[in-house]
Amino acid sequence: MIEKTLKNIAERILALDEASLSGLWEKYKARLEDFDTTEEWERATIIFFIINSVKVKNNIFNKQIINRQNKASQSKRTPLDIPSYLKRIK
Repeated sequence: MIEKTLKNIAERILALDEASLSGLWEKYKARLEDFDTTEEWERATIIFFIINSVKVKNNIFNKQIINRQNKASQSKRTPLDIPSYLKRIK
């Protein structure tokens, strides 16, 4: 039950736009720093970390895509890409 609920929450969060979330980051950071013992503060804390989670996830995702593209382009080297100081020996 809990895992299903968390998966549903994750699906809803993934549907949100990072740019829109980033616009709220300062608001929730300020609220997080203004500690009190209310449920409003607790919700603001969770929202702040959700925003950070989306940003971190996208950062990791983008870096991995770039790494894979770089590896793919390196594996497509042709024999003409061999440095000129190397000579083929038959």
